Amino acid sequence: MMTREKIKQLALASGFTHTGPLDVDTIQIREEVRAACAENKCKAYNSNWSCPPACGTLAECEAMLRKYKNGFILQTTGVLQDTLDYEEMLEIGKDHGKHIAAFREEINVLYPDSLLLGAGGCKRCEKCTYPGSPCRFPNEMIHSMEAFGMVVSDVCKNNDLPYYYGPNTLTYVGCILIE
Repeated sequence: MMTREKIKQLALASGFTHTGPLDVDTIQIREEVRAACAENKCKAYNSNWSCPPACGTLAECEAMLRKYKNGFILQTTGVLQDTLDYEEMLEIGKDHGKHIAAFREEINVLYPDSLLLGAGGCKRCEKCTYPGSPCRFPNEMIHSMEAFGMVVSDVCKNNDLPYYYGPNTLTYVGCILIE
């Protein structure tokens, strides 16, 4: 087992800009977050294995979460030259995805039963096999924190980690549940 400090260092070495401990008991599951998924503003609803409805009911997602007691919040914060530049926002999101993938490779060796959640739906494959065929990489799938009914800013706040790092910044958030 790794110490908390070593996990923190692994997260930072994977490229995350901020990390902090996560107490799973502080996570509140909210039906309105899952309902927002159904509005499909992100275009991921009913289109991949990691998002609703394929990821399971909210009760099933909560049951997965409650198997764990602790973990870490993983954040990638970028500075925007233009706060309205959507491409710049997407680039920070891609960086966050790269950090998640690098971290997953390392942490899965140490904690193979961990649960890694990211920002938005899984982007492991260019085209998801949903719904016609099973996931090609179920051990590499990254579920969305929102798909599990979490208000991401509340998860950060309830664990004493900022969500907002000042003007012209954008933060993507994920988490790993390990024990």
